[in-house]
Amino acid sequence: MNDDFPPLRNDLLLRAARGEYIDRAPVWVMRQAGRYLPEFRKVREDHEFFKICRTPELATEVTLQPIRRYTGLVDAAIIFSDILVIPQALGMEVLMNPGPTFPSPLETPADVAKLSEKVDVDEELGYVFEALRMTRQKLEGQVPLIGFCGAPWTLMAYMIEGGASKTLQKSKTWLFKYPEESKALLKRISDICVDFLVGQVKAGAQLLQVFDSNAGDLSPYDFETFSAPTLRQISTGVRDRLPGLGIPHVPLTIFAKGASPAIAARCGYDTVGLDWTEDPRDVVAALDVDVCLQGNLDPVVLFGGRDAIEREVKRMCGAFRSARGGVTRGWIANLGHGITPGVDPEDLRWFFECVHKYSANM
Repeated sequence: MNDDFPPLRNDLLLRAARGEYIDRAPVWVMRQAGRYLPEFRKVREDHEFFKICRTPELATEVTLQPIRRYTGLVDAAIIFSDILVIPQALGMEVLMNPGPTFPSPLETPADVAKLSEKVDVDEELGYVFEALRMTRQKLEGQVPLIGFCGAPWTLMAYMIEGGASKTLQKSKTWLFKYPEESKALLKRISDICVDFLVGQVKAGAQLLQVFDSNAGDLSPYDFETFSAPTLRQISTGVRDRLPGLGIPHVPLTIFAKGASPAIAARCGYDTVGLDWTEDPRDVVAALDVDVCLQGNLDPVVLFGGRDAIEREVKRMCGAFRSARGGVTRGWIANLGHGITPGVDPEDLRWFFECVHKYSANM
């Protein structure tokens, strides 16, 4: 691990993830570096999406754009990349036009033989590591840097469906028709996720998030049967590997959108992300482990105007504070899913300002 990075000046995010006392909730948003920013759209005019991901200088620039725009308001940077770099590392072609498509998805378990037998993450995904190192230097310690990957179930679903799907009929059919082959593929993806996340920490990531965007498409039983074991494999694998590299514990976040937070909380992560359909008071009451929570404003609120944003942020902050006995603790403020392209950047600024105001411990 590179020890020459500038010292961190704002560790609010890390302290919240560890359950420590905080003056206010740290705040960032998923898809923070993205299409809602005119400066990002300017970069995209000349560069294909995955070209940006694979070019450390471009990925660094895009990662830093919201940090520059919202200096003093946002408490984390998340490296610009995509969850589908792992299927690419396995040898699958992925195009972005505008959403992700796989020209040759997996159709039967026999197609798994077409995937690369072994994946050297340094060779296949080294561009992400280089972008992390470069971004850590250029952040100059302003905020922590988040690394991430997609969860195995969500990645497997894309690899089989060939893109986004409302029903996930093809990938869920695999679970029921080929359960053992599905588990074998999920484990194979999990092994790569562990290597990839450990590599990100070695390159400078200070917190890791696993995105299981399709978790809610599984019944609680199927989530526990197919996805949760891989999430535990990842959290355990990362925690077991880091001490041997001389690296202290790095906080881990799981965002299993639509899945039971109680099940997600038992997968070994410091923080559990909530989508906007969850009430944090109910979640805390149902949990049998003490974890930090992240979320969970409905992203569409950002289209509702300043009054609506302030009203809903105030309500959200009140709910998370109530869940913790009237104080802001064990909470990272965020949206309940990624920010959408049409949001006015100044309305996001207002969201950040309202979180600062209404989450503060007096």
